Amino acid sequence: MTIPTQPAVRPAVPDFSSGPCAKRPNWSTKHLEGALLGRSHRSKPGKARLLDAIERTRAILGVPDDYRIGIVPASDTGAVEMALWSLLGARGVDMLAWESFGEGWVSDVVKQLKLDARLLKAPYGELPDLAQVDFARDVVFTWNGTTSGVRVPDGGWIAEDREGLTIADATSAAFAQRLDWPKLDVATFSWQKALGGEAGHGMLILSPRAVERLETYTPPWPLPKIFRMTKSGKLNEGIFRGETINTPSMLCVEDYLDALTWAETLGGLDGLIARADANAAALAAWVDRTPWIENLAADPAVRSNTSVCLAFTDPEITALPVADQSAFAKRMAGLLEAEGVAYDIAHYRDAPPGLRIWCGATVETADVEVLAPWLDWAFAAARAEAA
Repeated sequence: MTIPTQPAVRPAVPDFSSGPCAKRPNWSTKHLEGALLGRSHRSKPGKARLLDAIERTRAILGVPDDYRIGIVPASDTGAVEMALWSLLGARGVDMLAWESFGEGWVSDVVKQLKLDARLLKAPYGELPDLAQVDFARDVVFTWNGTTSGVRVPDGGWIAEDREGLTIADATSAAFAQRLDWPKLDVATFSWQKALGGEAGHGMLILSPRAVERLETYTPPWPLPKIFRMTKSGKLNEGIFRGETINTPSMLCVEDYLDALTWAETLGGLDGLIARADANAAALAAWVDRTPWIENLAADPAVRSNTSVCLAFTDPEITALPVADQSAFAKRMAGLLEAEGVAYDIAHYRDAPPGLRIWCGATVETADVEVLAPWLDWAFAAARAEAA
């Protein structure tokens, strides 16, 4: 097979990783010069910075005034674990899984907490039958499956008169998709996804119903200090005013504040969604005209506009054993990385072989468009090597 000539133009920013994700356009360390370094996060200025991050998050995401927002340790994983270990066990729980992170929450609930859990599962690229969810039980799900490129289309499937709590891992959805807050009792995300912040810090958002659960239910298992959200049976309100459980990086806080400022210049959530949608549309246009690739999510209504996952359709590739298909995807990604064109775009290790390209708002649409012919080049080059 003839290898085509390399395209003449490279993306200005080759950061298409699905986490940590690209920094916002024109980011520079000079924007962190006001970071509150060498000061306690418990000082008056430190708490003010943390509270500012909380309230500006509320404003951009449209979080209701009576919902609490807290900055917690250990990224989105830490936020989800806090919710699972602190809130579950009061009633049965429906676990929804269609990709690796959802599977991870299933493992925690079934193997660690050993709860009465009912699993509703779908293969990569699909959603489970949402009509089968029992809202008399608690429900745990990922709003956007980062490793499958499949998201719930909206919150319409969630019962308004539900008895249980809804707990959504929204880390690849927040700041790129519209979350239906009246349908969510818990939502979590991390700074390193849709706003391209630094890793290690999570956000935990609680509805009044979730707070009521915390104040009326005590789990039968011990809770580590970093999971404890109540004192003497009442919510520790300080956590949701910037008094973090453990020490945050004030440099990372400053970086998150910078990303929020950038989001505000776009007009907030509407501007962020528009950018992510434009990026996903640019990539979809290339997929539509390319015979060797397709979107892993067959249904356009559930396709992610952030973590876009693609699967091979070329018969010579799909006829290979899965391990060889995976090696082919990694070779393509390696060729692009070596050329400084795209970093970290091979499929997630548990997902079907293919590519995963981040299209969140911090990515420029022009870079997605320039990436497309390079993907054609990498495919042809990898096939020629394998021949």
